[in-house]
Amino acid sequence: MKTSSYQTISANSDTVVRKWWIIDAEGQVVGRLSSKIAHILRGKHKPSFTPHVDCGDYIIVINADKVRFTGNKINQKEYITYSLYPGGQKREIAKNLLARKPIAIVENAVKGMLPKTKLGAAMFTKLFVYEGAVHKHQAQKPEELK
Repeated sequence: MKTSSYQTISANSDTVVRKWWIIDAEGQVVGRLSSKIAHILRGKHKPSFTPHVDCGDYIIVINADKVRFTGNKINQKEYITYSLYPGGQKREIAKNLLARKPIAIVENAVKGMLPKTKLGAAMFTKLFVYEGAVHKHQAQKPEELK
């Protein structure tokens, strides 16, 4: 029997190389943008992707206040929060949340697409969302992601 010279390389925390990416969210659809961000935060775009290791990159999202929704979601989509107290459930439509706290829309969408584990929480910490075009990560020399 002939053995293969190829070996599967499993990433670990010592071998992971992380890059910084910057995404301009102006005019982009929330769902499509969020799925691309979640894909990169998980590290699925890398050939060395390992499901049980945090091998994703850092993402900076600018102009989060200029994202858009398709159809009539801006008026119909509801964001629900619950304080764990009786009567503590609050609902807010997307239009009001976008005006009040636009960062929460992108963060909520991306968080919903990541694993619901400690690993997913670690991946989420590599996401930085800003309302305007100014961010504080110039020293990391982020590359623009198209």
